[in-house]
Parts: sequence; C-alpha cells; structure tokens
Amino acid sequence: MMETDTKNALDFDAAYARLKGVVKHTPLEFNQGLSNRYGCEVYLKREDLQLVRSYKLRGAYNMISGLPQEKLVNGVVCASAGNHAQGVAFSCRKMGIKGVIFMPEITPKQKVKQTEMFGDGFVEIVLTGDTFDDCLHEALAYTQAHEMTFIPPFDDHRIIAGQGTVGVEILEDLPGVEAVIMPVGGGGLASGVSTYLRQQKPDTLLLGVEPEGAPSMVEAFRQGNPVTLDKINRFVDGAAVKRVGALTYQICQQLLDDMQLVPEGKICTTILKLYNEDAIVVEPAGALSVAALDLYKDKIKGKKVVCVISGGNNDIDRMQEIKEKSLLYEGLKHYFIVTFPQRPGALKLFVNNVLGPHDDITRFEFIKKSEKESGPALVGIELKDAADYPGLKQRMEAHRFKVIDINQDQTLFDYLV
Repeated sequence: MMETDTKNALDFDAAYARLKGVVKHTPLEFNQGLSNRYGCEVYLKREDLQLVRSYKLRGAYNMISGLPQEKLVNGVVCASAGNHAQGVAFSCRKMGIKGVIFMPEITPKQKVKQTEMFGDGFVEIVLTGDTFDDCLHEALAYTQAHEMTFIPPFDDHRIIAGQGTVGVEILEDLPGVEAVIMPVGGGGLASGVSTYLRQQKPDTLLLGVEPEGAPSMVEAFRQGNPVTLDKINRFVDGAAVKRVGALTYQICQQLLDDMQLVPEGKICTTILKLYNEDAIVVEPAGALSVAALDLYKDKIKGKKVVCVISGGNNDIDRMQEIKEKSLLYEGLKHYFIVTFPQRPGALKLFVNNVLGPHDDITRFEFIKKSEKESGPALVGIELKDAADYPGLKQRMEAHRFKVIDINQDQTLFDYLV
C-alpha cells in the first residue's frame, strides 16, 4: 500500500514541466579514462554544472513553485549544509518571496556567500549549530513561531520528485543506461532517481554510496528503520546527516540494489584525480559516486554506467585539507613522535641515514620547546611510494630512534596533527 501511494505521489512529468526553463538540463559526459579503468562505459551526470552548482535546485523549486499563494505570502524556511540552501535562495529570488535559511556554523564560507548571492536580498541567513541536524531543530521552531512554510531538504514527495528529474534527463540522454551510482545523504536524490528509473527501465542497476563517517542510510538498512547516529564525520558536508528521512528510507530500502560506504580519504583522492585528469571541480559529496566505482567494479563491468556528480561547491580553502587526507589514505604521509638519542649529530643522522632518497620532511617541530636538539619532535614525512614505509621504519629502529607512529593512534593524531 505504501509503495503504491509513494509512486502515485511522485509526479515526475509535472516536476519536469515545472522545472523546464528554470533549471539547466545538465550534460551527461562520457569519460574515457574511467571507462578504460573499470572496463565499462562510464558517463558523468554533471549536476556540478547546474545553475547553483548542485541538483538541489530541482527539488527546492519544484516544491516552492507549487505552494498556494496564501503560503507564499508568509515566506519559506529551510535548513541546509549549503546546496539545498542555494536552491531555496535561487527559488525565493526567482519567485520574489521571503526566505529564512538556517545553516550549520561550520558551513564553508563559499557556500554561505553563494547562498547570499543567489538570494540577492530575498533571503536572511542564520548560522547555528555544529551539524545539519542542529540547525534543522532551530529552523523548525522558527517556522512554527512565524507561521511560515518549511522546505525540507529531502523527506517530501515534492522534493523527491524534483530531484528525480535528474533521472528523467539520464534516460532521455542515455536510453540504454544499465547502472546508476548515486550519492546518498538524506536520500532525496536516490529516492527520486530510483523511483523514476524503476518505473521506466526496471532492469537498471541502482547503487547508492555514503561517506564512511556518516553511514545513516546503511545503518537504517541494518536496523530496519531510520536511526539517529550519535556522531558523524562532517567532512563530506553535502552528504553528512545523522538521520535519513522516513520516506526516503522507505523508497531506498525498496529500490536500491546495493549501498556502499567510501572512506573520506578515498573521496579526497577522487576529488584530486577528477581535477588533475579531467579538470572537474567537485565538492566531497560530488565525488562519492566516482569514488564508489572501485567498490562496484564487479557489478558494473561491461555496462553503461552513470555516476551522478551531485555538486561542485568546493571551497578552495579546503584543498590543502583534501590533499592531506588523500595522502594519509594512500599511505603516502606519516606522522611520528621521534625521540632523538642523547648524542651529538642525532638530527643530522636522521636526515642523512634514516630518510630514504625520495622521502620528504613536511613538518618538524620539537614538542618540548626547552629540549630542542634532544627532546621528542613531531615529524611529518611524505613518501613517493607507500611501499617505502616499511624500510623507513626499519632504518629508524636500526639507528636506535624511539618512534611512535601517530597515524596508528587516532586520538594522538587528532591532538597533535
């Protein structure tokens, strides 16, 4: 009964017609490099080239433009980590209505400024809380107090139908599509695209992917219902929610063929590869589907595969952090606490005899400022090849350097690095 009601409520034709002329029909680009690497035909659905640089505009405008006039007069409210906010802001300006947008305090500045730009005087931004779920609580209270309309980021039929127009365009541009890999945060995109493709091309393989540090849909699948995670890694801010929607869980649980988790470090490596190899700038959530190709390589071999690049709102200030996370994940960067022997020339010995010919010290600081030249030091070393690590450790031991590998101790790593 619930499945039938859900399908009837998701009017993709109406959403597609409503969005035509407002959102951009984004390109579906064949990627030769990825196709060669995975033995299939890989196409990238470039929602990073959408007007607000993410698919979120689709759901926001579909819902807002369908509201009755008496609700539009009082204005709308939303809570968002950034991309939904920009979609709502664009919609408010387009329709000439007031919007109040709640965003977590940790939202990248680039996304806040973009939201202000798209709103162009029609929206007020309130920064509150550490996570999306924190600011959602504040937004809902504000909505009720001011008798406005809340525009949810994912758990609403109208939002899901709008996001599902990504699927309409995929099938229009690639009728022979055989598999689609979609990022999952709250589940709106995956719900909409999956429902549409199941209706139109039932044999399509529907694959979801979440960041390892925010496994809200995976955990919901495991427990049989949406659950609130105690804590999440906020790095993939566009797909990091503590709890998926009740409606989106129901749809994804019924329709997705598989869900996988991708480590944040691997996502960072993918961001850098897309930039260096294809000149594509993606945010962490936007890299999820491509990062998952390794995990799904056996399922997609020989197929026509679409990876949804969900967004490109990446703050340039984050690039150093992204590079660092990638190097750590790839085993190319290691941090140590090194206690130097109480003998002359110990530091020189370390540089000349312990470091390999391609090893590079990227950080060096004595932990106790009063014991320079003899006390413990925090040393960061970047390797050319991950296979060089055992040799480095062996030379440290051979020359009697006391070493603590901080990479292996997350608490110590967080404290010192």
